[in-house]
Amino acid sequence: MSEQKMSRQELYDEIKKSSKDAFILKEMKRLGFWDSTKPKVASEIIERKVELQKELSKLSTKIKDPQKALKEKHQKRMQEALERREETKLKNQAKKEQKKIQRELDKENKIGFLGREFVNDLKQNEYDESKLKSNSLFVIKDAKDLANKMGITLRDLRGLTYTQKLSPRTDYISFKIAKKSGGERNISAPKPKLKQLQYWILENILNKIEISDEANGFVKKRDIVSNASPHIDKAVVINCDLENFFPTISYPRVRGLFVSLGYSFEVATLLALLTTQSDTKEILLDGERLYLYRGKRYLPQGSPASPMITNIICRKLDSRMRGISDSLGFTYSRYADDMTFSATSYDNINKMLFWIKGITSEEGFILHPKKTRIMKRGARQEVTGIVVNEKLSINRKELKNFRALLYQIEKSGFEGKSWHGKSENLLSSIRGYAHFINMVDKTKGQKYLAQIETISKKYSNHTQPKDIETPPQKEESFIDNILNMFRK
Repeated sequence: MSEQKMSRQELYDEIKKSSKDAFILKEMKRLGFWDSTKPKVASEIIERKVELQKELSKLSTKIKDPQKALKEKHQKRMQEALERREETKLKNQAKKEQKKIQRELDKENKIGFLGREFVNDLKQNEYDESKLKSNSLFVIKDAKDLANKMGITLRDLRGLTYTQKLSPRTDYISFKIAKKSGGERNISAPKPKLKQLQYWILENILNKIEISDEANGFVKKRDIVSNASPHIDKAVVINCDLENFFPTISYPRVRGLFVSLGYSFEVATLLALLTTQSDTKEILLDGERLYLYRGKRYLPQGSPASPMITNIICRKLDSRMRGISDSLGFTYSRYADDMTFSATSYDNINKMLFWIKGITSEEGFILHPKKTRIMKRGARQEVTGIVVNEKLSINRKELKNFRALLYQIEKSGFEGKSWHGKSENLLSSIRGYAHFINMVDKTKGQKYLAQIETISKKYSNHTQPKDIETPPQKEESFIDNILNMFRK
């Protein structure tokens, strides 16, 4: 019996129940046009599509107002987004608070930022305990430990080591003193707070380090007398001067010195910053006095720590100079930037000069081209101002002039008088020279010191030439020490 044909409407209704593709597939299978051996992917896709459309139809019947449902869905998503945003805001605020707390903790425990060039060094805090012990030094773990041992706060340490191009303050008092040999010497004297820390470094670190036997400047129980004594009654005496001695000792060399002693890069960096300076220029900006820091850092001439730092850095220089001197029949000694060589014969003078020049350059110093003197027997031979021809003595002509000056001052006062070309702070100058005489000849020295005290009392109520211009906080004894320390 033939199957009854469906009307057009019945056909549409049947298709609506599933889909057009599903209906065609069903009819093809019924009529035998769909081979069951063919791949089933297409039929499976059609059947799955029908299932999904049925589920969608069911959902559509449940949702009476699709626009309203969509709006509600959108509002729900917005609410969830606002909640997530608020949660994120609270998390970020918590992170900020945590960072703030951490920054405060870091201020109490870490040195922090001191300048771009020191960032990497301050991150390295590994120290060599065995080296520190071999140098008789105690361990300093980090910046906070250094501050604690110095008896200051970490904030104070940060303030004294922070570097910036333009600053409202300077930690040094700069002035000039006249050299005996002519010209002027630049002195950078540290202000009290920094000077105290430099003395701490000197006493607790630098003075514990062994230096060469040939170094006589700024060393306990050694002085210009011990420096000159090895050169008494020699056939030839050679004096050499290291040019720009203190400025030649750069910040990297000073930091390298502290690292070589066993300290970490962090601690060595801080110690080097405390003991070096940059050139400064005073400027006025909108009526405010500021200090412009220029150029590289170097060892200041005037710091109590600088002389001993030079002595430690010069250990290799002294060792090499002693070695070549011994091989060529010379005796060697050094007082700060003055190197002296002497021999009992005139042999090997040129060889000695050749090696002096070479070793000086190799060790990172500059030999002053105009201050190398070769003094042979028969002429006056002087070592750091002391005559050494036959015995230690004072230059007769200079001693005569000094005696005459004291007589004139005692007779008519300070007005119009000078010593070594200086009239300012004349009392300090003559007192300093009397101490110099006392080091060489105590009998004469005590006599002149007593005479100067009499002069000082006699003219105590008279106007004296003004002192070197320095801030009010300086003490005369400190300036006297600086003058005596660096005057030749």
